[in-house]
Amino acid sequence: MKKYPLITLFVVLIFALVACGGGAAEPAESSSTETESTTAEQAVEESAVEEPAAEEQETAAEPITLKMTAWDIATTPYWQAVIDAYEAQNPNVQVELVEISSQEYQDKVNIMLSGGDDTDIITVKDIPGYSAMLTRGQIVPLNSYIEADGLDLSPYSGAAEELTYEGSIYALPFRSDIWVLYYNKDLFDAAGVAYPTNDMTWEELDAVARELTSGSGNEKVYGTHFHTWRSTVQLGTVQDGENTVIATDYSFMQPMYDMVTAMQDDGIVMDFGSLKAGQIHYSSVFKNAQIATLPMGSWFIGSLIAAEQAGEFDFDWGVVKYPHPEGVAAGTTAGTLTSLAINSHSNNKDAAWDFIKFYSGVEGAKALAATGNLPAIRTPEVLEVFASLEGMPEGLDEALQTTAVRLELPMHPQVGAVEQILNEEHELIMTSSVSVDEGIGSMTSRISEALNQ
Repeated sequence: MKKYPLITLFVVLIFALVACGGGAAEPAESSSTETESTTAEQAVEESAVEEPAAEEQETAAEPITLKMTAWDIATTPYWQAVIDAYEAQNPNVQVELVEISSQEYQDKVNIMLSGGDDTDIITVKDIPGYSAMLTRGQIVPLNSYIEADGLDLSPYSGAAEELTYEGSIYALPFRSDIWVLYYNKDLFDAAGVAYPTNDMTWEELDAVARELTSGSGNEKVYGTHFHTWRSTVQLGTVQDGENTVIATDYSFMQPMYDMVTAMQDDGIVMDFGSLKAGQIHYSSVFKNAQIATLPMGSWFIGSLIAAEQAGEFDFDWGVVKYPHPEGVAAGTTAGTLTSLAINSHSNNKDAAWDFIKFYSGVEGAKALAATGNLPAIRTPEVLEVFASLEGMPEGLDEALQTTAVRLELPMHPQVGAVEQILNEEHELIMTSSVSVDEGIGSMTSRISEALNQ
């Protein structure tokens, strides 16, 4: 008992000497006075004083504002829902969303990051954007954070591995969507046509869409809808698992393009040029009952439920599995990953990691599922939240069961260049600027050249 006053006095004397300039310079990130004296460290250990310094406590409580990029904020309820859940547990942190147009998202993010913008958290919309940002050093490798926290990546069911490049992972997935088919039950009932099934081929969808097309002008109902994204047509060409959109021969895409352009010529689907020029969103034409069916991602479920509850439309709707090519198993679909990364110019990297870990973890997944969106982590407790949502269409659980999920875009050093060519040729084909044969031939020659660079 008598040794502690002596030890305490000794520590005080050592600290006094350091304060008078007798010790090494204080580390820039340290919030407490330190000394290199081994004897002093031993004395502190013996005294068993483990309470953090007052300065440390104040630092931990200091308010922090994190900025995070996002798109379609008004029509995507999960952005703020997960933020609210995080802020409830971290009252000293405020997260601000920085909205960027979904159509121009990656281009504008590239400009921001190249200019040294310090927005803390970058939402990674797709694989080309991810590939571009990590190769340019614009986002931070997360390996050290994952190892330090002992974070188990197995609950992501392989999604984390899809984001690993040369041994490093630069983003954590929080959303993992699959493609399904939405349909308006009221329009089917009015036309006397049987509802779509969970085992529908693309050829069968074409036939059903022709039955459901009726009317003219503002009263016209289109049998189905292909949004302006190239993926709405091209994903149906890679479901067999034999091809990917990074190839040296694109003849495998021709049957799908032949079918879709014929539907457009026959007025079964809305004109691509008009959709593009008018910036018409797929959600508006579905909610306005202008289309009977819609191939689209599972992310639309949450938006539809929220819109229905807000009184934006009043009709029964359903969801079935994504249509598949003849000879490919039902339940074969395509998928996307949406992830979060830390900007290399962020001034709050540790705080940004803590937020990403929550947003991409089980608690964030529950908040995301509660908005009707499919998280990257799908534990039984998370799926229970999703399935219990009010307004969830009947049979959704079966529609979301998959046989195989093909990644929309695989990781490749030239993936950005490849997608740009695919987008350009898709637009030329869909606006009838070139024939399907010409567009497919141009894809093959241009991408072969890009891959050989």
